[in-house]
Amino acid sequence: MKSQTFCAPLALWLDPETAASPEQTQALQICGWASMPVNTLEDLVAHAGDAAMVVLHLSHDVSLLKAVQQLLHDAGLSTPVVCRVDRDALDLAVDATKCGALTVLASDDVRCSTWQGLHDKLKPVPQRSAPQVRNVVFVDPASQHLLALAKKVAQAEVTALLVGPTGAGKEVMARVLHEASPRARGPFVALNCAAMPENLIEDMLFGHDKGAFTGAHRDQKGLFEQAQGGTLFLDEIGEMPMHLQSKLLRVLQERQLTRLGGQSTIHLNVRIVAATNKDLKLAIAEREFREDLYYRIATFRMRLLPLCERPGDIIPLAVQCLTQQDHQAWRLHPQAQAMLLQYPWPGNVRELENVMRRAMVLCTDHHVTPDHLMFDDWLTCTAPAALIQTMPVSAPLNMDHHDAPAAWKTDNLAPVLTDKDPPADLQSAVRMNERQVIMATLASTPSKTEAAKRLGISPRTLRYKMAQLREHGLSMASAC
Repeated sequence: MKSQTFCAPLALWLDPETAASPEQTQALQICGWASMPVNTLEDLVAHAGDAAMVVLHLSHDVSLLKAVQQLLHDAGLSTPVVCRVDRDALDLAVDATKCGALTVLASDDVRCSTWQGLHDKLKPVPQRSAPQVRNVVFVDPASQHLLALAKKVAQAEVTALLVGPTGAGKEVMARVLHEASPRARGPFVALNCAAMPENLIEDMLFGHDKGAFTGAHRDQKGLFEQAQGGTLFLDEIGEMPMHLQSKLLRVLQERQLTRLGGQSTIHLNVRIVAATNKDLKLAIAEREFREDLYYRIATFRMRLLPLCERPGDIIPLAVQCLTQQDHQAWRLHPQAQAMLLQYPWPGNVRELENVMRRAMVLCTDHHVTPDHLMFDDWLTCTAPAALIQTMPVSAPLNMDHHDAPAAWKTDNLAPVLTDKDPPADLQSAVRMNERQVIMATLASTPSKTEAAKRLGISPRTLRYKMAQLREHGLSMASAC
C-alpha cells in the first residue's frame, strides 16, 4: 500500500456537480490548507491516507457520505469528513451530522475563519502510518536470494534503487531494507513522485518557513526532516520533474538543505531508497532523467522480478491475501492452485490480490475452487492447454462450454468469451467482468442491500451500476 506524507494539511475536495470556486480555494490556501480536487471515489481512496480531511458536497441525500465513510473504513483510515450543503437543506445537514460528519458547512461559505477553525481543530499528521513488515512472502528461490541480499545491503549506509514492474512489491522491499537496518527504530517516510502535482512536491520534500509564500502561516517540515534518523522512500522517482532532480541531487551530495523561504541550514541524517518501473538509462538518453542523479541513487541497484518469474511465491501470496482479509482458515483447491500458477500475472502481486478478493466475494465456505477465480486478462479465461494437462484424468481434455468450470462459462452472466469471440474493446471486457461479480453476488445474497455490502459499495451505487449495464444492452432480468 502506498504511503505518502504531506507537510501541509491536505483537504480532498469531492463535488460531483461543481468544482471548488476560486474564492473557496483561496480561503483554504490562506488558512494553510493544501487543496486537491478529486473526481471519483477511486481517486479519493488513492489519496485519502495523506489527507487531513475530506470535503464533500451533498445535494440530495447522505449516500455519498456513507460511501466515502465505508471506503475509508475498508482502507483502515480515520480521515474526518466535512460536508457542505445548501443553506436551505436543514434536514440534509442533520442527517449528515447523524451519519458521522465531523461538521457541516454552508456550501457558499467562503469565510477564512470557517476553514481556520478546522485548521486549528485538526492536526496535520499522516493518517496512514508506516506499518511493520510482517509475514512478507519470500518463498521462491529467486525471492530468497533477493531477501538475503537486501539484509546485507540494509546494514550498509548506501542508497538503494529498486527496479521492477508495477505491483511487484517495491515498497515492501523498501520496508525490508528499513527494518533490517540500524535505522529500524527511526521513521519510514514514503512519497510517490508520480502521484502528486508538480508544484507541491518541492514543498513536501524540503518544507518551508513561515512567510515563504502566500498562505505559509507557520514553519513546515519537509519529508527529509520528517525522516531524520530513518528512511525516505522515493517511489516512481523517474517521474520527478527535471528542475527538482537537480535540487534533490544537491541535497543528497551535501546532506543538508534549506527550507523554502528559509535561511538556516538543516543537516540531514536520512537514508534514501528510490524505486522506479522505468528504464532510467533510456530516460537519461532521452534527457528525461539526470545521469549524475542516477549514479547518486543507484549505489546499490536491486531488481524485483515480475510475479510470473517467481512462481514459488504465488500460492503463499494468495493464501496470505485470504487470511489477511479474513482471519480464518482458508483452503485452495488443487485445480485452483494450478490455475493461479498457469496465469501470467501481468499486474503482478496487485492483480493477484484483486483475484483473491473476488474469490472471497464469490466463496461462501472458505474453500476457493476454480469456480471462484476471475482473472483480469479475459482472453486467458478459456481453459489454457497447459492448464488442462494439469487437471485430473477424470476431467475432459477438450472442454466444451458445458464441461468447463463455472469461472470459464457465463450462461447466466455474460456471453461466453473465446479466442474467436473476444471482447470488442477493453471497456467491454471491464463491463463483463464487473457484471459477473455483481450477478454472482446478487445470486448468493438474500437482498440487494446485502449484495451491496458484500461488494463494498452503497445500495445506490449498486442500483446505478445495474442501470448502466441495462443501458449497454446486458440483461439484468434475474436481478430485478
